[in-house]
Amino acid sequence: MKKMMIGLCSALSVIVLGQKKPSNVSNLTPYSYQTFNCDNKGYFDAAKYEKEEIDGVNKLLYKFNGVHFDTNPIFKLSSLEEIRKNKEAHLENLEKQYQEKKEELYSLKVIDLPVWKNLYENAIQTFENEYELNREEIMAFSDPATLKNSKFYNTCREPIDAISSPDREKMFEAWKNFTELKSKNNADPKAVMARFDLKMNDPQKEDYALIDLIGLSFHNCANSSFRQKREDEGTVYKDFDKIFMKLKKNCEEL
Repeated sequence: MKKMMIGLCSALSVIVLGQKKPSNVSNLTPYSYQTFNCDNKGYFDAAKYEKEEIDGVNKLLYKFNGVHFDTNPIFKLSSLEEIRKNKEAHLENLEKQYQEKKEELYSLKVIDLPVWKNLYENAIQTFENEYELNREEIMAFSDPATLKNSKFYNTCREPIDAISSPDREKMFEAWKNFTELKSKNNADPKAVMARFDLKMNDPQKEDYALIDLIGLSFHNCANSSFRQKREDEGTVYKDFDKIFMKLKKNCEEL
């Protein structure tokens, strides 16, 4: 009988130890944050998370998830002329933005779970690649040959070879092929090609070609090579919301 009681007590001990302890209400800490069109207020378990960690994830999702640098796209000859004339100023401005944003991004503290650590690593890689792409474009508009040393050469060999080639006819042929491909996705393909013909017969056709090949063909190729592709982009946002208990959302109607 004594042995049976000892065995029963041992079994009960296993059951108790195996149960998950409920969250301590005293550990619940309020937290407010804004999403794209909602004001959110919830509570997180301070025994599991630090506010600084949640702030870090919040910034990854809503501040560092997208375009990081304020640059002016080059679509007109006047913009091309300006960036060539003030190349050094544009490079200095880009570098200033890079150093300021890098300091904030690299100092973030995130929740120590794979989903958030992976998100952080991806954000840093995207940030660094976007900076390099912007720097290369600024330089290439003045000297197309600089793209031969591009970080993205192996990925975007075809547009880079056309842009940096001393054979201008090769560049014009690549420009035409790119425009024809682009026209197929336009509601009025003939109009796209008509504008191309006008530019092709313009004395500054080389500059027009560089605007399209650097600012669109090369840019789109390089940009798509490092942007993270999520099967379900909304998953990480839902995971973030799950951190909080008693979460209330006040959303504006779009």
